[in-house]
Amino acid sequence: MSGPAAPLADLRVVDLSTVLAGPGCARYLADFGADVVKVERPDGGDTLRAMGWRDPRDDVTLFWKLAGRGKRCMVADLTDPTDLALVRRLIDTADVLVENFRPGKLEALGLVPDDLLARNPRLVITRVSGFGQDGPYAARPGFATLAEALSGFAAINGEPDGPPLLPPIALTDEVTALVAAFATLVAVHAGVGQVVDVNLLESLFHLMGPLVSAHALSGYLQPRLGSGIPYTVPRNTYRCGDGRWVAVSTSAESVARRVLDLVGAGDDERFRSFAGRVEHRGELDELVSAWCAQRSLDEVLAAFERAHAAAAPVYTMADIAADPHYRAREAVVDVDGVPMQGLIARLSATPGRIRWAGRPLGADDAEVRAELDEA
Repeated sequence: MSGPAAPLADLRVVDLSTVLAGPGCARYLADFGADVVKVERPDGGDTLRAMGWRDPRDDVTLFWKLAGRGKRCMVADLTDPTDLALVRRLIDTADVLVENFRPGKLEALGLVPDDLLARNPRLVITRVSGFGQDGPYAARPGFATLAEALSGFAAINGEPDGPPLLPPIALTDEVTALVAAFATLVAVHAGVGQVVDVNLLESLFHLMGPLVSAHALSGYLQPRLGSGIPYTVPRNTYRCGDGRWVAVSTSAESVARRVLDLVGAGDDERFRSFAGRVEHRGELDELVSAWCAQRSLDEVLAAFERAHAAAAPVYTMADIAADPHYRAREAVVDVDGVPMQGLIARLSATPGRIRWAGRPLGADDAEVRAELDEA
């Protein structure tokens, strides 16, 4: 494909990581042109090759096709001295190493960061873990569920009278992949070989916004509010008369007033301010819920559009597949016959490009080894 060079085409990345957060970091770099060499163990490779839904045409998991996209794949047993020496030579040629072993495991394998940096002074070593490379929890297993519990996320997620809820997607891994890709490129831009310490807990903790400040300064603890948030009412999902659902937001005062007028509560003194609406959350939610229940989703959306108020249908993946905006933005693209998310950002002068879906185990082994022999 002709066109401008991809912005990261001059980077070589060695991906020793497995599952989602580390491989996701390397995948974002591959999407924007980096030569990512995925190194996998010989006995089955990355765990993602066996996890989750499978493509019925070739029995390959869809997680792997997404997280492995754009990467070259080679096999190496890091416990074998010959293979370890080969991987060390590969790292010598790299700009970035991504790994997500438990802290200390990389060193135990003989790939000590200080030694790697002495051999390759420009190397950025991105270390993705559950809780960081140090601290009392560093040696704990790095599962996203633990981070979701410890970050404060689960405590505020769920219905008021229900239990704390964990996210039904790999939220923490996906957020951490973005954080790791960002931090990696910051380190590369600095032009100094160094270690980047990224972890699941702190990546998700940053999504908690000012809640840590609110607790420290006033003792505030956010309760579980279902789809609500403490400072904006109404903000919720509502069932329409045809059984479909709509999401409503009133985070701007002008929008809130238009929604109140729409549902017939514009003159109600209880709802004239943010504080009043928060104080009377239940009553206002009941009004909006009753108003939506008397109309179909299409009628609700049309009324909100006429009022220049914020509402959207609650989509399933089936709805997304049929949506014209997703299609126009190429938010879903076909990669080797598999629909998946497109590029996460558009660059006008140096765009990224998705080159291929995750490849078979060891598909590029001979090619990578030959390159090292020629170096």
